[in-house]
Amino acid sequence: MRSMELPALPGGVSSILPPLNVRRVFLGGIAFVLFVVIFVLLGEFFEQLDADEIMVIQAPLSGDLTWYTSPGVKWQGFGKVTKYPKRFQYWFSAKPDTGDKSDQSIQLRFNDGGHANLSGSIAVGYPVDAKNLNAIHMQYGTREAVEQQLVRPVIEKAVYMTGPLMSSAESYAERRNELISFIEDQVENGVYQTFTEEVKQPDPITNEQKTVTVVKLKVDQAGLYSRQDQSPLRQFGFVTFNLSINNVKYDDRVESRIQQQQQAKMQVTTAMARAKQAEQDAITAQKNGEAEAAKAKWEQEVVKAKEVTAAQQRLAVAQLDAQAAEQTKLKLNLEGQGEAAKRQLIMNADGGLDKKLDAYVKTQAIWAEAFKEFRGQLVPSVVMSGSQGGTTPASGVTTFMEMMTAKAARDLAIEVQAGGAAKTKSNP
Repeated sequence: MRSMELPALPGGVSSILPPLNVRRVFLGGIAFVLFVVIFVLLGEFFEQLDADEIMVIQAPLSGDLTWYTSPGVKWQGFGKVTKYPKRFQYWFSAKPDTGDKSDQSIQLRFNDGGHANLSGSIAVGYPVDAKNLNAIHMQYGTREAVEQQLVRPVIEKAVYMTGPLMSSAESYAERRNELISFIEDQVENGVYQTFTEEVKQPDPITNEQKTVTVVKLKVDQAGLYSRQDQSPLRQFGFVTFNLSINNVKYDDRVESRIQQQQQAKMQVTTAMARAKQAEQDAITAQKNGEAEAAKAKWEQEVVKAKEVTAAQQRLAVAQLDAQAAEQTKLKLNLEGQGEAAKRQLIMNADGGLDKKLDAYVKTQAIWAEAFKEFRGQLVPSVVMSGSQGGTTPASGVTTFMEMMTAKAARDLAIEVQAGGAAKTKSNP
């Protein structure tokens, strides 16, 4: 093949452009087409799997299903790829900012005829074994089908079977936690077997007795709740957890009834609180009175104790004084006895010579003084001589002095001897 030459152009352009090779252009076009085809088909050769996904590849000819649960690039080989999340949050909510923008809440009916729309979510985990994954994929085929045809019906059934187990007022207040627990348990393990029973109970508003039909749960021999069937989610190996209720929208009639019941309960509670307060006030007043009486009593007891203590102190002092007086008396007696014994001993020793002499001196002083003052004739004017024995007769003064001396000696029990010696006579 010859190279094509461009016709000559004015100005000598043909001399500027290189000669065009048709074969090269053709081969280049084929290569470009093959490159585009390979680039387009390259996505059918390999597939990227993220860590939070599960992937199944269906072979193009045999139709075999190959499951991948670990992340990375996987060989596709022109097979059909379907991906499922390992875990997802299913929303059944009326709020547009959670889940679907449309109202996905689930309605439930209570045993008192009240209705409510339940909003919330639950976490669902896929199985990772090939048997359960094959069953899920062959029956549902897509994630959307699993959520709408499997998960939602199971939740709706659990909610529907939970409603009759309580009244709307109970679900609003004291049994709210049981509402969540019953729904989550039935979603995971299957709905309960129930039976109905008519019982009489007071109306929460009027407090009048009325007959109502109550749904109760059957219990097996092991004490566990009996189930109608196993949960389909468990049959396929799904795991559910973390059921969360973000809103319970009651009907207007139910809301009004609940408000009336709450108001009535508040009034009853208030009345009971007031009664309790009055009772407590009475008890407090009684206790205060008892405390005051006890206080007054103990104050009197304190006074009494003080008086008793003072009396005991005075008694003790008096007893001590008496004992002291007794001791003083005993001391004086002993001292008197000792003094008497002393005097007796002295008397026995010298006959009380000192005292007698003192008395004698005083006596002699008295009559000596009297004698001194005597103005009569001390010596007789006539003295007769020639008395018998050759002795001179005594004068009157001598006789008086001898008489006084003899009397003093007799009074003092002193024996006067010749030469002026004297001794005390012992008392008879």
